[in-house]
Amino acid sequence: MIQRFYVHNFRCLENFELPIKEMPSGLLIGKNGTGKSTIAFALEILQNIGRGENRVGRLVQSKDFARGRSDVPIRFEIEVLLAERLYKYVLALELPEKFKELRVSEEQLIVAGNPIYSRQEAQVSLHTGPQKREAQFLVDWHLVALPLIQEQSETDPLHLFKTWLARTIILAPIPSLMTGESNGETLEPERDGSNFAEWFTGLLSRYPAAYTHLEKHLREVMPDIRDFQNEHIGKESKSIIVGFEEHSANLNVYFRDLADGEKCFFLCAVVLAANKFYGPLFCFWDEPDNYLTLSEVGQFVTSLRRSFSGNSQIIVTSHNPEAIRRFSNENTLVLDRKSHLEPTTVRLLNDISITGDLVDALIRGDISNEPK
Repeated sequence: MIQRFYVHNFRCLENFELPIKEMPSGLLIGKNGTGKSTIAFALEILQNIGRGENRVGRLVQSKDFARGRSDVPIRFEIEVLLAERLYKYVLALELPEKFKELRVSEEQLIVAGNPIYSRQEAQVSLHTGPQKREAQFLVDWHLVALPLIQEQSETDPLHLFKTWLARTIILAPIPSLMTGESNGETLEPERDGSNFAEWFTGLLSRYPAAYTHLEKHLREVMPDIRDFQNEHIGKESKSIIVGFEEHSANLNVYFRDLADGEKCFFLCAVVLAANKFYGPLFCFWDEPDNYLTLSEVGQFVTSLRRSFSGNSQIIVTSHNPEAIRRFSNENTLVLDRKSHLEPTTVRLLNDISITGDLVDALIRGDISNEPK
């Protein structure tokens, strides 16, 4: 579970901290342009590092500086509680005068108060204890060190943290890209859902018991579903086929031919199963109510919230009244921005004065994150 997420000088996020500590599920609301998607992009940068991307120029570009202010480093800090140990990762990126590509100015990973490695500019120091240094080496300033450091075992804090980062789920799905056809398997879903079939295949390949969990959830939202198969259509290729049944009549449908909302039902089922079988996971879902009817939104959001508890965590954004009503003042965060020249601010709804119903206030545009 994320205990702290801090971003500075990145797009509209300046000295920004997301207050989600001890919050298994949370909702971000705010007008368009207030920074909801920017938070997802910032999280995705760290996710990509966990997945092995180390070239700074592929992670952040000069246009990402807040208001072009390149004299101040872009800074990311994340603190995560994993197996009752606090992991803190810091990454600062700078763009010196006359440089075309950003470079690393500072980087460190600390676990339970003990430094695993630290970095200043090009020099990386590996630590065995608070005051001891195991080794030092130089790395290109334009490369992030975390993906480069050798892991000693599956219990190595480096391995645990990188695996957690790599398997974070950040979603803004485009159902038309979810074809149901795969040529491999993964446990690392893409933001747009384009590798959904590979994720589906990877989940069932490594955790066959997940099939029952998927089937149970899908029957709740699609009562006429009979089964689903991931059939070979070539030596390495597979295609998901969904079977429906009613009054002894059967129908098989290729996944790519399902409705957009039905594809999202499957995506939700895989999110829930992934969190159960290889979690706890962190999930950020940008508007999960897209492609759903009003009658479907409530159960969809409630299922997500119910599944993420304990050390797992889900944060969603929404403009949908039915989704918003599934959260309370204690786990709804209001993002605000006075203009495009001002940074994003965030405040718990519980700390804001609202007149009447929240949804009505949002419709009137009569809400900002001014304190009570």
